[in-house]
Amino acid sequence: MKYKIKYVLIIACLVLACSSKNDNCKKEIIVQYETTITNPSGTIYIPEVVQEVPCDYPEPDDASPISESGMLENFTYEVINFTFTPDTGHNTNRLQFEIKLNNLNDFKVYGTPMLTTVADGLQVKGSYSNNASSPCNSIDANSSCTLVFDHEDSLDLGIVNSIELINVEYFVGN
Repeated sequence: MKYKIKYVLIIACLVLACSSKNDNCKKEIIVQYETTITNPSGTIYIPEVVQEVPCDYPEPDDASPISESGMLENFTYEVINFTFTPDTGHNTNRLQFEIKLNNLNDFKVYGTPMLTTVADGLQVKGSYSNNASSPCNSIDANSSCTLVFDHEDSLDLGIVNSIELINVEYFVGN
């Protein structure tokens, strides 16, 4: 009987001392989702990034949607020139434009001009600032900046017959 109690106590100590938790438990969380961004100046692929964390690591909160409230108010524009040449004769097409962007506010703004165009019936909204000779990433108070763009693309990328400018807005950055 004395030995039975010792064995029961030893087994009880072992059971209680050995945690049922798996201290080496790991899980993977997504830190950055896979994204593909396409705009007139090219395509950017951003791969998914994962990180290994302990199993008791808290789950992230749901991301809130991004609202498109960053467009500059009191903004006007004047199209000085907008020319699209579908075939330059050198196996390229060419888009040229000069657009005067007017900041009618009493403060300087930093951001990006956003153009809405229709190319062969497909509406596209994007920035052409990356390839612009004058990108207008800032406009002084009660002032203007002329967005100047002149770029050729190979017809091997696809044939575009027409591009029409629909609207220009100014997206304000932080």
